Amino acid sequence: MQKEKAVEVSGITKRYGSVTAVDNVSFDVMEGEIFGFLGPNGAGKTTLIRMLTTLLKPTEGNARVGCCDVVKEPQKVRHEIGVVPQAMTSDLDLTGYENMDIYGRFYGISSKERKERIKHILDMVGLTARAHALVASYSGGMRRRLEIARVIVHQPRILFLDEPTIGLDPQSRHVVWDFLRKLIEGDSITVFLTTHYMEEAEALCNRVAIIDSGKIIAIGSPDELKSQIPGNDIISLAFENLSEDVIERIKALTFVHNVNIEDNNLRIYVDNGALNLPQLIDQVKSFGGKILSATVHEQSLEDVFIHYTGKTIREEGAKKVSMLIGAGIPQRWGR
Repeated sequence: MQKEKAVEVSGITKRYGSVTAVDNVSFDVMEGEIFGFLGPNGAGKTTLIRMLTTLLKPTEGNARVGCCDVVKEPQKVRHEIGVVPQAMTSDLDLTGYENMDIYGRFYGISSKERKERIKHILDMVGLTARAHALVASYSGGMRRRLEIARVIVHQPRILFLDEPTIGLDPQSRHVVWDFLRKLIEGDSITVFLTTHYMEEAEALCNRVAIIDSGKIIAIGSPDELKSQIPGNDIISLAFENLSEDVIERIKALTFVHNVNIEDNNLRIYVDNGALNLPQLIDQVKSFGGKILSATVHEQSLEDVFIHYTGKTIREEGAKKVSMLIGAGIPQRWGR
């Protein structure tokens, strides 16, 4: 059976004066899909989520989320979605249970139904034993799980997660991933997430849109995106001094598909890294190049991003984000 579209976006744009945060973006998200927006901080991911969750009005274009147009029927859209922003917003002076209970009250859920849902969800996220402990005593990973658990109390059709694991240690990040997989399997919720973690996008997403400077530059499944780049492996070489002559000679080698340059480092796209690396080192030595280090790895989404933009995604720490202003909106416009 063909799935329906959970999100439809057509030519959506957001400008702040002369600054264009999101530039003519179009895409669809299917029901039950985990759809990821992958890009660096400042790429427009948070601004896009705020438009899709009715917190910002687009300058141009339109979008439907769930049942309705985000501008014409924002209240109806809000009843169909759950939103987890970058910043932790759970109340530290309340217990985990109380945080979830208040959220359920906001949506008019009856006392009996709230208790049943909260019990089930707390068990799902592994917080039953800490349900009546103050959130101030939670670890970062526990609190993030609570943030996600809280916004599914009203059983939203579509869940928006803005950098859901930013600032977490790798172990806590994997715990959150496992919970999200469990959630999708159990309730067929559509998930729209933004991230700048390549591993997160590859581990969770059915499809990924790569965004940079407010524009979508590629979209598809992780495997589809990686298949668009020639060469299965990447050889990274660090040089003492990298000359134009060495670069051009490497590009001319028959087994080299593409070369990306960053300072004195080269990323060289080949079909078989294990086989090609010794040949490459021998060739570079014959050119008079001096290699300081060499590594080989299989293609990843980071390589796709570098292929299209010529730069890496720099990992940044978490920012405190207001639901109404926050990251993605120039400060002079938010005050």
